[in-house]
Amino acid sequence: MSTFDRVKKLCEEQKISVVQLEERLNFSRNSLYSWKKNKPSSEKLEKVADYFDVSTDYLLGRTDKKRYYDLTEKDERDIQRELKKIIDGDEVDSAFAAFDGRVLEELDEEDRELLIQSWENTLRLTKRMAKQKFTPNKYRN
Repeated sequence: MSTFDRVKKLCEEQKISVVQLEERLNFSRNSLYSWKKNKPSSEKLEKVADYFDVSTDYLLGRTDKKRYYDLTEKDERDIQRELKKIIDGDEVDSAFAAFDGRVLEELDEEDRELLIQSWENTLRLTKRMAKQKFTPNKYRN
């Protein structure tokens, strides 16, 4: 996928046209379309990356990870492992210290699933927030 294709996809996600993006960034008409054949300047590439809050590496096709704080497959495995510990009542972190494993058994199936989904979302959110807060600047973008 070319740089232009990635920009076009991001525009579609934001529900704007490429022409509208050019206007918002004060680029000349069809300058982004020229990225189909030519390499973009670093200045313009950075402006587009900042506009969409993605990394320049993503725009250049060097990675499929849009943001440095997006969760990786390893992060997802860690979340599932931690969730299993919480559900089983093993080595519960301080965030879930008040949880008693018997509570899950007393809930009906729907409430149980909602509670587990809530924990999973909480773990995902805290992992993402920790990456945003603690990733050293030299590893961002």
